[in-house]
Amino acid sequence: MNKKEENVQEAVDKGLGIFEKYLTVWVAICIAAGVAIGRLWPAFPDTLSRWEYAQVSIPVAILIWFMIYPMMVQIDFSSILEAGKKPKGLTVTLVSNWLIKPFSMYFFGWLFIRVFFQNFIPADLGVQYVAGMILLGSAPCTAMVFVWSYLTDGDPAYTLIQVAVNDLVLVFAYAPLVMFLLGLSDMTVPWNTILLSVILYIVVPLLAGYISRKYLIKNKGLEWFENVFLSKLSNFTVIGLLLTLIILFSFQGDVIINNPLHILLIAIPLTIQTFFIFTIAYGWGKLWKIDHSVAAPAGMIGASNFFELAVAAAISIFGIGSGAALATVVGVLVEVPVMLALVKIANKTRHYFPQVENN
Repeated sequence: MNKKEENVQEAVDKGLGIFEKYLTVWVAICIAAGVAIGRLWPAFPDTLSRWEYAQVSIPVAILIWFMIYPMMVQIDFSSILEAGKKPKGLTVTLVSNWLIKPFSMYFFGWLFIRVFFQNFIPADLGVQYVAGMILLGSAPCTAMVFVWSYLTDGDPAYTLIQVAVNDLVLVFAYAPLVMFLLGLSDMTVPWNTILLSVILYIVVPLLAGYISRKYLIKNKGLEWFENVFLSKLSNFTVIGLLLTLIILFSFQGDVIINNPLHILLIAIPLTIQTFFIFTIAYGWGKLWKIDHSVAAPAGMIGASNFFELAVAAAISIFGIGSGAALATVVGVLVEVPVMLALVKIANKTRHYFPQVENN
């Protein structure tokens, strides 16, 4: 690593607060706390479950706003037009998400659940587990990718475009892909979940970021906005993430405690799939000489999943107590620790990418 690259990495490291530096430890503590709360204080998740619409938790949505807003408010909206002129990053994310990811998820699910683990998982239950994995693999991330992009210092304007384009494709491609891979002749897609999630996780924080950015810069000045306001927001994303984990895992305490072996077996192909897709998209970005601020989010979008949609689809098709629903829940369990590992990999390999590139 040359001197310039060392300076870049040093700047990244210095920008990390106590939450970011020890994020894996905090995540483990919050997951354990969430499971414990769900087991010891069941009234907590029962009460929160009443604040839900179309399988989307409103309290979780509010916390996700805390995670996404710091990135949305940084977007200079004039840069969105410029980002749209750089097709390489969009090509990477679209190909990896829609032409590779659903099929590789099916392959890894079938290989591990139906072949390698056939002596541990009954055949009929294995079919449902694979179905749940397909529902996960066919839905690229909408909300959490903004968090991963933020933690890798991704380009907020380009990340927004990548997510928005993937959401547009998802509306038209999700049902046909899932029907094909599951062999279903008829499938009820929870469109209200898709629509509500896009509104809550993109439209609302985007408008809030745009309005507050314009107001603050106009009244306080650009220097105050960048040096004072944005610095105060630095921990909001991570705190929102940790509180979200406590809520999510308070709902899943019984599932995790009662199905330890099957959860472990399901987690193995899900983890392999996550690293596989990230390697393809991120490595492709390196080969194409795409700037790291675009390549890292492109890999993160493919690696992470739209688990709200997957859980809703699994429940609507197979039922709340089905193996498919359990597999989608394991997707939530696996995603955060694995994605944090990928964030660390992306930050450690930043120096391999060009710092300025027309993508």
